[in-house]
Amino acid sequence: MNSQSEAGMFAEERKRQILTYVNKNMRVTVGDLCEEFSVSPATIRNDLNELHEKGLIKRTHGGALANTQTNFEPVTNEKNDKFQKEKQCIAREALKYINEGDCIAMDAGTTVYELAKLLKGFKKLMVVTYDLNIAGFLDSNTEVSLFIAGGEVRKGHHYMVGNTSMEAIAKLNVDIFFMGANGVSMKKGATTPQLDTALLKERIIENSKQRILLTDSSKLENVSFAKFADISDLDVFITDEYADVEILEQLRNQGVKIDVARIGR
Repeated sequence: MNSQSEAGMFAEERKRQILTYVNKNMRVTVGDLCEEFSVSPATIRNDLNELHEKGLIKRTHGGALANTQTNFEPVTNEKNDKFQKEKQCIAREALKYINEGDCIAMDAGTTVYELAKLLKGFKKLMVVTYDLNIAGFLDSNTEVSLFIAGGEVRKGHHYMVGNTSMEAIAKLNVDIFFMGANGVSMKKGATTPQLDTALLKERIIENSKQRILLTDSSKLENVSFAKFADISDLDVFITDEYADVEILEQLRNQGVKIDVARIGR
């Protein structure tokens, strides 16, 4: 076998290993991959571009994201360890929007849960949620007033959905809705894997004065199964410093206020 064929085989094997690495770590930078595979940035960029063109990964500014299925959502325990530092920094950035006397709604999910953990100092705050983990934490660790929109518990995800939750939410008006998403796309809006969840989010959006979306940068330009908001429905988008600057500028051009959480803070 000649050296050219050997080089080709090595390149294909490297790309397979890169794909495995990206899927394991969910998000990587060119620098990470250069260090891991001992090749130049130009080689890594070419490999990432080829994997992106085949639909195996999602290329981002400075790196790549794992390509997840639109109808798949990890259960809560599987999501807890992914992008933990980013979620905590996003939550700290979101905290500045909350004042004593507010009535806020808190979506289900791990990023919004990080925000709930920061509410210990509030004395006069009403929180509406359908997330069992958030409700349990707030009840045990804070002095906030708590309203739980009850209903059927979604197995493995620790939150409630269904007609009972919808009926409860429909009667309430809140100052701010802090929400998460599995995907945020300029064309497809904010999306989630479950239709029942999307309908519940839609109802809270309708009854909220201000809508704030909290997601780490891995969700940008992802599209999940059910849309719950157009970009125009969002007032504020809070993400981390790894977000693609071009996408953030597009969001700004649609009238969305952008807050970027710095991870090292």
